[in-house]
Amino acid sequence: MNASPIDPESIPKEVRDGFVASIIGGMAMAARLLLSEEKHSWGWYARRCAAASLTAVLVNAGVTDHIASTGMRIGTVGVCSYCAPEALDALLRWFKARAEREVEKVSKPAKSKPHGKAKRTKRK
Repeated sequence: MNASPIDPESIPKEVRDGFVASIIGGMAMAARLLLSEEKHSWGWYARRCAAASLTAVLVNAGVTDHIASTGMRIGTVGVCSYCAPEALDALLRWFKARAEREVEKVSKPAKSKPHGKAKRTKRK
């Protein structure tokens, strides 16, 4: 009889790695926030930790096939989680600026010639 209700070997490797990566990411952000002297709300801290955890899961999934060394992969996940808020803020600013440019293109009416003809100019 097994004392554990869930057999760890039955969990897919990708799910286990993602869970471990999210813990690493959350802890990297928690360490960063503990060292910060800025005062913010608990919700702000929770959002930052959640962003770091999600970034860690995505980075871990992305580098799994490219980085063979476990230590190097964990280090990469930790570093990306540590800088996740700034990277995500920059990415969101880029998306917003790009979307605003596209909206401006669509919302500005094209300068058209009246009735499809150009105005005649007088000759000298």
